[in-house]
Amino acid sequence: MAPADSGAVVEAGTVSKWLTQNGFEHEFLGLDASSVELIKVEPDLLIPFATALYAYGFNYLQCQGAYDAGPGQELVSFYHLIKVSDDVDRPEEVRLKVFLPRDNPRVPSVYWIWKTADWQERESFDMYGIIYEGHPNLKRLLMPEDWVGYPLRKDYISPDFYELQDAY
Repeated sequence: MAPADSGAVVEAGTVSKWLTQNGFEHEFLGLDASSVELIKVEPDLLIPFATALYAYGFNYLQCQGAYDAGPGQELVSFYHLIKVSDDVDRPEEVRLKVFLPRDNPRVPSVYWIWKTADWQERESFDMYGIIYEGHPNLKRLLMPEDWVGYPLRKDYISPDFYELQDAY
């Protein structure tokens, strides 16, 4: 049995084609293991893209999260969007990825489009230090307010001690 061609070109998906037809320049990153389209969006274009996709029917932000691509590399804020309706067996899905410089990771908040972004953006801020501009309540969610650093960054250095406080 011959090995699969790892250099095969993956054709852009339905959402990527729709975005291109409507003048939204982007980079199609391929498909994930579940065949969800991955689309790279520039930070300053996130709101126009998100608004267009909402108008196209992506009415549910299933997940917003972040990850660190590695020490010295970019931070990534991602958005998993779904078209929710009663008349489909398998909803259409797409994942937007916004690559941010680690020294100034700023991106507009999508809270005003999808309210489900509220605590999810706060968690990404808390763990990675990504600033979601325009978020109505961007403050730490899991760590104490006076915590120094962002614990899920790969270059994070743990403090030598933790000061425990009484919960009452």
